[in-house]
Amino acid sequence: MSEAIIQIENLSKRYALGRQRAKGDGLRHAIESAVRNPLQWLRERKNSIASQHKEFWALKDVSFEIKQGEVVGIIGRNGAGKSTLLKVLSRITEPSAGRIRIKGRVASLLEVGTGFHPELTGRENVFLNGAILGMTRVEIRSKFDEIVAFSEIEQFIDTPVKRYSSGMYVRLAFAVAAHLEPEILIVDEVLAVGDAEFQKKCLGKMQDVSKGGRTVLFVSHNMAAVSRLCQRCIMFKNGTPVASGSTDSVIGDYVRDCSSAANFPLENFPVRSGSGVVRLTDFYFEDDSGNKIKHVQSGSDFNVVFRFKCAPSVAVGKVNIGISLHQEDETTICVFYSSYTGQTFQTVPASGTFHCHIKRLPLKQGRYLLGVRVEADGEEADWPRGMIGALEVIAGDFYGTGAKGFDGSAPLLLTAAWSVR
Repeated sequence: MSEAIIQIENLSKRYALGRQRAKGDGLRHAIESAVRNPLQWLRERKNSIASQHKEFWALKDVSFEIKQGEVVGIIGRNGAGKSTLLKVLSRITEPSAGRIRIKGRVASLLEVGTGFHPELTGRENVFLNGAILGMTRVEIRSKFDEIVAFSEIEQFIDTPVKRYSSGMYVRLAFAVAAHLEPEILIVDEVLAVGDAEFQKKCLGKMQDVSKGGRTVLFVSHNMAAVSRLCQRCIMFKNGTPVASGSTDSVIGDYVRDCSSAANFPLENFPVRSGSGVVRLTDFYFEDDSGNKIKHVQSGSDFNVVFRFKCAPSVAVGKVNIGISLHQEDETTICVFYSSYTGQTFQTVPASGTFHCHIKRLPLKQGRYLLGVRVEADGEEADWPRGMIGALEVIAGDFYGTGAKGFDGSAPLLLTAAWSVR
């Protein structure tokens, strides 16, 4: 049995919420305010004292172990505490309570450009990162050509990284983290910035890393990537692990948890691209009577409703919105844009809702994931990169025969006329 390479005991991280004192809020400023307007000063003082006692626990009493060579997925909704956990493990932030034992070198890729100095070239940053990991110059030099080849940015390797695009940052940062042979590799959602081909390449490299006996912690909202890479998953909710076990089992718990929400928030979606002239804020499902619903029955009509807001003082037109439906492993079932049926919106209000009416839902019972993308004036306006929520479909009489359950792995239900001649 492999030994535990990461041990976490009663780990907690607390953040103080409230007003931060401004630079000029010293004794002189306080006396001046009290003399000029004593009543206002007393109110501000009371509110300031009250705000100082507000606190937020990003992590609360977290305990678990990770064995050497394990590939563990950390999943959960936005704000569940996943990234905070990785920052504590990477020693970027100190825990408020608890104990962590880590055996071996840790390489972290938590956000674009982690550990890079913007004024240094790509070449210099490779050696800097290697030194931080405790590698000798000889060791780094022996891996250098392999790192550059993997990153596919050979022609820019002697350019200061401040001139790199986000994709170039990620390519080089991941190549460094994966090739300098740390005992523990920690990767956050940052890989979503890269293109699909590079993401596939990174997942393959992480599989190779794990086969070499090294440990990988992987945070992602991409359940297909988690399912492919991870042997075990831990699901976080409100700063606490609520499920741990086989990847398929925990992903099932996660999808069920997502589908239990009437509204799916999009305002703070972790990775998104686009100009932002149109911004999706949340979405929900409703029946034909306008009632919010958590489940949709096979063969029934329903609406997918997206709330949105537009950038101020910007005329927005020719809006095209599309949604995609996927199986739980993120295999795409279908994609449909408003433009496919000639429904491009020439003008939209400053805020409002997009309604997508789906007739006779042709899916068998099960859980399905959704994606969404918005274009305005022919350019990408808002694209949350990943699955934005889950649709739970319950059995229904799609064919009108009284049969409500259907076997087989294929999700689509199609009507057809049979005959024998």
